[in-house]
Amino acid sequence: MTTRPSLAAVVSCLVAAAILAVLPFLISGYHQGLLTQVAVFFIAILGLDVLTGYSGQISIGHGAFMAVGGYTTAVMSYYHHTNLIVTMLMAFGICLAFGFVVGLPALRLSGVYLALATFALAVSMPQIPLKFSRFLGGSNGLQAQTVSHLWLYGVAWAAAAILFVGAWLILRGRTGRAFRAIRDSEVAATSSGVELPIYKTLAFGISAAYAGVAGSLFVLATNGYASPNEFTVALSLQILIGAAVAGLGSLWGVLVGAVFVGLLPEVSSSVPVVGSTHGQDVVFGLFVIVVILLLPTGFAGLLARLRVRLTRQSMASINSDPGTS
Repeated sequence: MTTRPSLAAVVSCLVAAAILAVLPFLISGYHQGLLTQVAVFFIAILGLDVLTGYSGQISIGHGAFMAVGGYTTAVMSYYHHTNLIVTMLMAFGICLAFGFVVGLPALRLSGVYLALATFALAVSMPQIPLKFSRFLGGSNGLQAQTVSHLWLYGVAWAAAAILFVGAWLILRGRTGRAFRAIRDSEVAATSSGVELPIYKTLAFGISAAYAGVAGSLFVLATNGYASPNEFTVALSLQILIGAAVAGLGSLWGVLVGAVFVGLLPEVSSSVPVVGSTHGQDVVFGLFVIVVILLLPTGFAGLLARLRVRLTRQSMASINSDPGTS
């Protein structure tokens, strides 16, 4: 049995799409860049949600997959002048294969051990451009083609929309049911005929492919500049925070999580913190703590609770209406 989106969900998506289509013509190039950053995190968080929220595999290494995608675009653009859209497709394919490779040894790991393994991947990946500095630019980075804010905004949100629909189609069918079965109980999933190696590595591959596209766009959003300093562990943690704020196991809160991690650094940088040379980090951390305390199940959990409360109130009003008896 497949799930169908409610009318409210469809209308919300159409309204959001209409707003995003009109918005770039009403704002400055600087704000177009900020919203492009939100689109990048939207794609990355969406991929992590497929892996962690739906299949139950914890990852703190998505910055590494983004680095692979970002350097794919930078290398192909710098050395071969490849069309940037094509480089995004290449990043998707390369990271899909890379995700399968990482997912194979991850089959033997779970919980905190899997998290530590992916964390190690996030730590080690920025060292590769330093090792192959002649080809990848080392600490100086590699310069890809530069594009306008409007072009990048349109491409980023178009990619986000396509990947969102793709994730929804995957998760509503047999593959999505297998992912959820694995998340809830691997023993029960195996007894139901779910092939754990296939679906667990598939989740890693899909998630990494999404991160690869996000990494490709991330490089373009930073003036086409790919540098090891752009793909640190902090980037992986930002994606994980965004997924937690969105609400794991639900697609409908991803935009809120992307807005949170995409715009909060900009907001926190303008808040003065007396006696601290890292005021932005302090404010960002405080915001994260407050949001997690207030929304322990994320924005999607808040929506679910509101929906239940509204349903109960409507049922109570119907039962209390004497005209219904």
